[in-house]
Amino acid sequence: MIASISGTVLKIEKDALVVGVGGVGVRVFVPQTVLENVGGIGRSLRLHTHLIVREQELALYGFETDEDLRLFEVLLGVNGVGPKVALAILSTLSPELLKSAIMREETAILQRVPGIGKKTAERIMFQLRDKLDLTAVSTTVPLVSDVDADVIDILTGLGFSIVEAQAALQHIPREAQTIDERVQLALQYLGQ
Repeated sequence: MIASISGTVLKIEKDALVVGVGGVGVRVFVPQTVLENVGGIGRSLRLHTHLIVREQELALYGFETDEDLRLFEVLLGVNGVGPKVALAILSTLSPELLKSAIMREETAILQRVPGIGKKTAERIMFQLRDKLDLTAVSTTVPLVSDVDADVIDILTGLGFSIVEAQAALQHIPREAQTIDERVQLALQYLGQ
């Protein structure tokens, strides 16, 4: 019904933006990556949207790319995954990492998303395996080693998003093997 929204950011909330469109402020729930990239109040933006209509509410969900929107809609098709959980998945995992985890059947990666336990992760893997185009998934997306998983846990515990932590890990030299070295280098990268 509402395929996209263009306007000015009026307010930034914990999990949503209020976008001014023709004199009306529209609340759009967005993934964390959109909140991080919005650039502040007063900025213009365009989002691809999905409207969810319920008895007591209308909720609009917005995404930077059409691919993110399609992935959100596919996640909604999984039994037990509602819009809040689908948004949490897209806030925590990049589309590439999600597809890679599904291709490699790495349920532990999905379990890093708040609100997703082992059974839900397995259900998502099972139901999305045939619905996503996994042939385009880069085999260069690395598996998360135990050391890197610990580094991600430490960084997210310090308040960084999983996306930021994963980006920092990609810039750490392979020579750094210990958790302490990797955390220190990741923090240096994130502090730039």
